[in-house]
Amino acid sequence: MMKYLVWAMLLCTTPLMAQTNLTLEDCYQLAQKNYPLIKQRELISRTGNYTVANAAKGYLPQLNFSGQATYQSQVVEIPFPGAPQLSKDQYKVQAEVTQTIFDGGNIHYQKELSKANTAIQQQQLEVNLYNIKDRVSQLFFGILLIDEQLRQNELRMEDIRSGIHKTEGAVSNGTALRSSLDELKAELLNVEQAQVQLKASRQAYLQVLALFINQPLDDQTRLTRPAPTTMPAEIRRPELLLYDYQQRSYDVQEKQLKVNYLPKVSAFVQGSYGRPTLNFVSNEFGFYALGGIRFSWGLGSLYTNKNSRQILRISKQDVDVRKETFLFDTKLTMTRQQIEAAQYSDLIHQDEEIIALRTSVKKAAVAQLENGVITSHDYISYVNAESQARQNLILHEIQLLQVQYNNRNTSGN
Repeated sequence: MMKYLVWAMLLCTTPLMAQTNLTLEDCYQLAQKNYPLIKQRELISRTGNYTVANAAKGYLPQLNFSGQATYQSQVVEIPFPGAPQLSKDQYKVQAEVTQTIFDGGNIHYQKELSKANTAIQQQQLEVNLYNIKDRVSQLFFGILLIDEQLRQNELRMEDIRSGIHKTEGAVSNGTALRSSLDELKAELLNVEQAQVQLKASRQAYLQVLALFINQPLDDQTRLTRPAPTTMPAEIRRPELLLYDYQQRSYDVQEKQLKVNYLPKVSAFVQGSYGRPTLNFVSNEFGFYALGGIRFSWGLGSLYTNKNSRQILRISKQDVDVRKETFLFDTKLTMTRQQIEAAQYSDLIHQDEEIIALRTSVKKAAVAQLENGVITSHDYISYVNAESQARQNLILHEIQLLQVQYNNRNTSGN
């Protein structure tokens, strides 16, 4: 007895265990987490770290090797008896260590520009990932609408089955024609066909959603209908931060321009082996060294500095224009969504009144059909009219929810 009880409990609980409940926020997070583009986040971060590290190495001593072999047509001749004769072929191998003392901030701005560019790439990635929300919303609310249509279709089938049951009794009693019963049965088949089509559409939507969130979804999957939400007016889209990062990049580049016309100071040490050495009267190979301070000041950039600044300012103005255009278009979309939400709210109130009237008419039609006052065709019309009113209510409720959440995505809240 206990064995059968355990099996019965397992059979009762298995469907519940297999059922998956998904919320809209779950789908957002899973879609962004599993979208292939997300792999770029770590790659951008690692590339940025390496770029900054490379720029910082400019403060380390720089080691350079060089060598040369030359032949010259004339050498210094010493006009003294017994003085050595210098060779016309000369050789030198040299190693030089240079340490930057002052570079005008060039290395500092290289690091800042690398960080700014990394921030731009990361934020552009966030913008691309954020756009996935719209596609997920369309699938999610599409499935919700189909679920509601399936429920309404089942109610419609129950009404028609009830009419068939009553008509069968009337046919048996000779108060209704067989054709009336056949018409009701044909209508039931039409509704069952619609049920099959709706289930197929739901399966197709689920398969696409499953690809986005990388989760197995089946007929047991249930989507949780989100609660109505507010429609905030403030815009917090990731694009705004992207525009700010682009402006900061141009600010760094503008500061970097002054580095080009500032002096550069560095210390150096050279170690060489060759012929001749620093003792130019000797014609022997040998080692020699040289060290000191090197100073350079190139002023050629002054010719282009003004134009370069103008180019950067134009680029910053272009960012401002794109940001202003984005805000303008976003506000237009939000205004349209608010108008749509108000329209759906009004339609819902009217739908509820229409449903109450259509339900009252249908209830009266049930008794009329049983008493042979109306035909089965009339009864089907009343049932379909009530069903259509309920379908309209379902459609407008889902549309209201969708436009509310689309508005939150549009505003970035």
